Order: sequence, then C-alpha cells, then structure tokens
Amino acid sequence: MYEVELKVRADHDRVSERLDAIGASATGTVTQEDHYYDAPHRTFAETDEALRLRHERDDGSETTRITYKGPLVEQDSKSREEFETAVEDAGTMDSILRKLGFEPAAIVEKRRSRYEYDGYTITLDTVAGLGEFVEIEIEIEAKTVAPARDGAIEILEALGVDPDEQIRTSYLELLLEGDAQQ
Repeated sequence: MYEVELKVRADHDRVSERLDAIGASATGTVTQEDHYYDAPHRTFAETDEALRLRHERDDGSETTRITYKGPLVEQDSKSREEFETAVEDAGTMDSILRKLGFEPAAIVEKRRSRYEYDGYTITLDTVAGLGEFVEIEIEIEAKTVAPARDGAIEILEALGVDPDEQIRTSYLELLLEGDAQQ
C-alpha cells in the first residue's frame, strides 16, 4: 500500500471555515506521540525511511501502532510505501526493537483534528515545537499516485491553501532541523 500525502503550514481557523464550506466531515480529534527509531544496519536519514511506534489517544481509547515508511516514490508529493499494524503492548514492542539494535531517535507530539472529504483524510495538525499544518492524504495502489496527488492538490486549493508551499519533509525532519514556526 502507498500513502500519498501533501503537507502545508496553514492557519487552522481559516482552513476550518473552508472545510465547513466544502462539506468535509469531522471525524474526531486525537493526540499522538510518535517514537522514531534509528536502525542498526542503515541510516534512515540517508535512505529516507522511518520506523515509528505511535501512541494515539482520544477521549475514550488509546492505541499503539508500528509503522515502516519507505523512501519517497516521486518528487511532487510526500508519497511513499507504508506498512502499519496494531501493537498490543507498546512497552514490549519498544523492548523488542531495542534488543534488535534499534535506538530511539526522537519523539514527535501532535494534536490532530481529522476530516474526511472525497475519500481523502484531511488533518489539522498542531505539532509541538513546529506550529500548525494541514495534511491531505489517501492510501492507494502504486499505479495511482499521480491522480491521487492531483486530487489532494485540488482539495488544498479548495481550502485556500497554496499547494506550491508544500513541505515534503516529515515532522521529525523539521524538528531535527530546528524549523520551528517563527
């Protein structure tokens, strides 16, 4: 499975009004704490990969998922192969990773308000140390990356956000680069 994602810095108040105007459906708000790991056998920063253990909380539940993200598959979006599955015991998973030589690299904390529109997930992210962003994403088969990306661009435009301001780096990379909002 592939994830096609576009991310832009954006004022949430302005985007929220536009989400209402286009008829997007609010699906909830969550808090996420993403624990990233470095591999013992290669440097993810060089290979453009990521291994993440995500703890997610909403009003009534808490879940943990482990995700591998492959390198970007095109230059026009943040599209990449992605594998993800649920984890029953976060502490045990962390211990397994460490025993295999994976070392904690960084933690990214964010609050996400999610919306659905035309098959896409739209999130308004407030990332600790970075500020406010809007992300538009969809999971697809590899052969449909370009049309999915073009659909995400259309949604950004409908939200009054300039797709040319797209950020193709992850929140982790932005934090490690010290790219805090001015």
